[in-house]
Amino acid sequence: MKGISMGAMVGIAVGAVGSMYMRANKKSIKKNVGKALRNVGNLVDDVSGMF
Repeated sequence: MKGISMGAMVGIAVGAVGSMYMRANKKSIKKNVGKALRNVGNLVDDVSGMF
């Protein structure tokens, strides 16, 4: 049971830090998500063009 509770505590801490980071940097996160989606779209087009 010690391992489970330790894992849960680590998960909660990581989630809290991630949530605080997302609240602080909404604009940059939206920009990065947009870039990532565009890159995935380009990758899918390239792969489908190969076949």
